[in-house]
Amino acid sequence: QVQLVESGGGLVQAGDSLKLSCAASGRTFSGYAMGWFRRAPGKEREFVTAISWSAVNTYYADSVKGRFTISRDSAKNTVILQMNRLKPEDPAVYYCAAKTPFSAGSYYSRQNEYDYWGQGTQVTVSS
Repeated sequence: QVQLVESGGGLVQAGDSLKLSCAASGRTFSGYAMGWFRRAPGKEREFVTAISWSAVNTYYADSVKGRFTISRDSAKNTVILQMNRLKPEDPAVYYCAAKTPFSAGSYYSRQNEYDYWGQGTQVTVSS
């Protein structure tokens, strides 16, 4: 069992940066592939980015590619989502998720592939 807690959300202006953190506790964190998803008001939850257990592989939605960066610090049991050049379409509740991977290099973009979820952190962008 893994418990995930997101933090770092808040209100920023368009063009600003924000860093989200996902702290994991429970079973060995380094053994999980991780992902970030988001749900905007009135929309379905969507994939943002993912990182493999090994941290060698990452994958991004087209909408955030080049602006967002996912990383992990296994020593601190934390996954980071660095969001730069935030846009008015980025506001949402951001969720991190964990999955027991098939291999060290595996990453996942579908919600139903993930085993554990955090409660989410709100990101608001003013234009």
